[in-house]
Amino acid sequence: MFTGIVREIGSLKSRRRSGESFQLVIRAEKVLENSGRGDSIAVNGVCLTVVDVTREGFAADVMPETLKKSNLGELKPGDPLNLEPALGVTDLLDGHLVSGHIDATGTLQKITEKSRSWLVEVTYPPELDKYFITKGSVALNGISLTIVEITGSSLTVSLIPETWSATTFSNLEIGAKINIEADMLGKYVVKTTENYLQGESGSSRAQSSGLTREALREKGFI
Repeated sequence: MFTGIVREIGSLKSRRRSGESFQLVIRAEKVLENSGRGDSIAVNGVCLTVVDVTREGFAADVMPETLKKSNLGELKPGDPLNLEPALGVTDLLDGHLVSGHIDATGTLQKITEKSRSWLVEVTYPPELDKYFITKGSVALNGISLTIVEITGSSLTVSLIPETWSATTFSNLEIGAKINIEADMLGKYVVKTTENYLQGESGSSRAQSSGLTREALREKGFI
């Protein structure tokens, strides 16, 4: 479990094949202060397990499916990476609950600097639309951010100077692939609501109580 608060910008040292999987060797320092072999570290928002600790950082195995479903497969040696160690029991929950399981990738569409902040627009697949609401949470490349606007199939978030300088967004170019993880609590609400509305008995209860899909969408729940 993570919070979406990046603790360090690391970089990819190398990527090598290891059997049916690949191994990423990552330069890092801060995230290893309380982490070791077998622990979890989020890399661009993807939960990876440390399989080896080196002088310069750590190594983690990645299955081909993970490389395919995230932007880790497009990494080149030297590319900067958002890194976050797993959430400890006594840690502050400064961001929001992030699992490190990427739902899909989007595309960096636009970056606009405005009043000492940066507005970042990212397009996303239509199947994720039901999880996003204005002022709701989303993790982009492992960063906990608040959605300020939703337009069509894109969402816009605002980055303050601290977030801009402490993450890799300042290094990204338009068209870059972005890892997206929708808010975990939102996904549970949507799943529970859909099951309720789709059930035969649930549908009748929903109709009689006024709880309909249209009503939920109007109020911004789905």
